[in-house]
Amino acid sequence: MSRLAPRILAVITAAMVSSTVAVAQPQGPGYYTATPVEAPTKTSLITRDTVWKFRDGAFAAAKAPERDIVLCQLVAQRVGKLTSFTVGGQALDADTLSKCNAKAN
Repeated sequence: MSRLAPRILAVITAAMVSSTVAVAQPQGPGYYTATPVEAPTKTSLITRDTVWKFRDGAFAAAKAPERDIVLCQLVAQRVGKLTSFTVGGQALDADTLSKCNAKAN
């Protein structure tokens, strides 16, 4: 039994370290993307508690607790009208995007 304890401890430690590393890795371009009509003057912004970074022509952010339309409207208020807003890879339909853009500055 005493010879197994160090092996079990090593396996548990390895599992804990690998799960920590997985959390720390970036998750691609983002769960949300917002493509502004005009080029932004800043490359990052914060809406409530969500951090948005501009790269490859769009703002991207990780998943947030707000409703999708609310996040879209918050970004539009900050950067102006959007040509598209995607959630988990799915673009908002034209009607919903129009409602979002109604809040643009």
